[in-house]
Amino acid sequence: MNMNKKSIITMMLALVTMAGQAQTKTATVTGYSPALKDGTLVLAGTGTIGNVVDTVQAGRFAFTLPVEELTEGFLGLMGEGCPNFNLTLFLRPGVTVKLTGNDCFYPLWKVESPLSEQQTQSRITEYCRDVVTELMQMDLDKKPWEEREIVEMKWMKQRMDILPSLPVDAATIRALWGISMTAKNTPNFPHMEQLKQLEKTIVARAPKGFEEQLAEIHNYVYPPRLLQVGDEAIDAELLDMQGQKHHLFEAISNDKYVLLDFWGIGCGPCMMSEPEMREVYEKMKDKLEIVAINQNKLSEWQKHEFSKRIVGKNWNNAMKDISSRYCDVGAIPYYVMISPDKRIVWKAVGYQPGYFLGMAEALNGPKQDNSSNLQFAIRKVETKVDGTTISFRYYGHKDYWFRIAKDSYLNANSKKYKLTTADGIKLDENNYTQVKASESTNEFLGNTYYIDFTLTFEPFDTIPATFDFIEGDGDGAFVIRDVSIE
Repeated sequence: MNMNKKSIITMMLALVTMAGQAQTKTATVTGYSPALKDGTLVLAGTGTIGNVVDTVQAGRFAFTLPVEELTEGFLGLMGEGCPNFNLTLFLRPGVTVKLTGNDCFYPLWKVESPLSEQQTQSRITEYCRDVVTELMQMDLDKKPWEEREIVEMKWMKQRMDILPSLPVDAATIRALWGISMTAKNTPNFPHMEQLKQLEKTIVARAPKGFEEQLAEIHNYVYPPRLLQVGDEAIDAELLDMQGQKHHLFEAISNDKYVLLDFWGIGCGPCMMSEPEMREVYEKMKDKLEIVAINQNKLSEWQKHEFSKRIVGKNWNNAMKDISSRYCDVGAIPYYVMISPDKRIVWKAVGYQPGYFLGMAEALNGPKQDNSSNLQFAIRKVETKVDGTTISFRYYGHKDYWFRIAKDSYLNANSKKYKLTTADGIKLDENNYTQVKASESTNEFLGNTYYIDFTLTFEPFDTIPATFDFIEGDGDGAFVIRDVSIE
């Protein structure tokens, strides 16, 4: 094909313009209120990822967020007079959203947007204006949760009342998701029958593309039985980085334990745990498989840099059928240990330095459930006629102390066996770890140390198959259960 110089230049300009458009996948948000103090921080993000994006000057702020398609975002302000709330935003590439108000109650500001989803969100907000105002004021006044919970329920009810009259779109379904999650975590939720009917109504009217969100909502409204320690594990579908389906049972073999690690982007303790988990995994590959199960949207997880550092099986809970059976995803990190015979051995929530080192120690020692405090593990049990001596190892940050109560005891054969002597620690006093546990330079793992000590108890009347160690009867006491005597 022959082309003249003018045609070539025209084509090149068009290609440059198209390339610029392809690269400019952002949405812009501006805001103004004369009530905002200079220096107020503006936090915003999409999904669960948020960052400081601007600082208020002369009552104004502006920022852009990267978006590939219709995306739910949020805005928060941190400064004098600003409540601890979020404003929900819906964004598309090239869209500008303008926020204006006369006070610091930004979730109630006027939102100018060409997107119908944002207009639906504004109708929800306006319908609930009075009760949201009350909630924000209660937050500023630091009212106790018991008082705020009553108003929260009023807010739930108002949103349920307005939703049937609105279009079924991303804003409607997002609101239903929030209500359903609250209902799941609220004993005796007072509006459950209305919620069940609302879910049916929304599902019947929902367009295609919301199947994942609606499935999650259904699990909140009709939660399946949560698996407990001792139950047989169930299989579930999960997705890898390439979007390919996998089954949980692929990770379970006859000779390995499996640790399920439920985590999320933006969860500080989840990310803090990664160096220790990686080190333990490298040492325990012959006994332990790790299945990291991310709780975020598939696309969000795939793009995040932290996701690429995961050890073991690196999968995503996009199918939403596993967390509802194994854990409460409102609390992460959440860990579930599965035995080689597919039984749930223990469950634990949260992370402290030394957790996985203690877990590994327990797997290498007598059979035991140390999930009450993973930092403590029993290494050896000696039963003699004059007493039962137990060797412990405790992992923790070198600057953090721990205590063992002098009224600790063993429980076996429906009888208590008292603690008689301690070697290597002082009872009812602050003790510190002594030996460096890792050569890592990581801030947390590199400062994790351990200490070995022994406790001797009254002799058993008859040698039991298993026993429990109970660290006293006071508040905060922990238990190591089902310790086997080999």
